[in-house]
Amino acid sequence: MPTYSDDEIRNCSKITCKIAADYLDISLNGLTLGMRNDLLPIGFAHKIDGTYRESWTYVIVPERLIAYKYGKITSLQIENVEKSLNSIIDEFVTMKKDLLFILSENAE
Repeated sequence: MPTYSDDEIRNCSKITCKIAADYLDISLNGLTLGMRNDLLPIGFAHKIDGTYRESWTYVIVPERLIAYKYGKITSLQIENVEKSLNSIIDEFVTMKKDLLFILSENAE
């Protein structure tokens, strides 16, 4: 099993599940199942619907992978960041609606 340095991970154009599994020193199956079940906060696992058999695609974020290896990131931290981003997006959507309403009132 090859070993990868942090710099090699950062410089990969695409981190495959095999590379990530080798880097974390876990099995490929453990990595993919962990990502599918939101147990490994190193990226995203997306189920592809409409195919003959079950198919998944994975996106592994280099800095998340490195941080996870060194215990500097947890799924709870990722969840909190994602909730915060969703709140910010919701606020912008509301502001956009308000602005469009004001502009439509001024046009009349």
